[in-house]
Amino acid sequence: QVQLVESGGGLVQPGGSLRLSCVVSGSIFSTYATYAMGWYRQAPGKQRELVAAITSGGSTNYADSLKGRFTISRDNAKNTVYLQMNSLKPEDTAVYYCRATLPVGGYWGQGTQVTVSS
Repeated sequence: QVQLVESGGGLVQPGGSLRLSCVVSGSIFSTYATYAMGWYRQAPGKQRELVAAITSGGSTNYADSLKGRFTISRDNAKNTVYLQMNSLKPEDTAVYYCRATLPVGGYWGQGTQVTVSS
């Protein structure tokens, strides 16, 4: 059974910060030692979009509009990926999803709500 569990979402004022975490578990992650992880988000009425991605070796990729404010990182020993979000704006309001990409396919978490509002 594959599980990706996100946490860290919530309500934050504009200009604030949040740190999201995603813990992955399941025997398949022992079978495949290397896999990419990513954060995506989906705002109401919009398509899901890539926020940031990171390989098992630490190479990162960001949505152009988010560079400089968001930072993705991972702790392979803890099977955890993080998303540090700074200088949050109301337009960052969305459900944030974690995704693991393995050779056999991709797996999604259930999502965590981030709301940026005063």
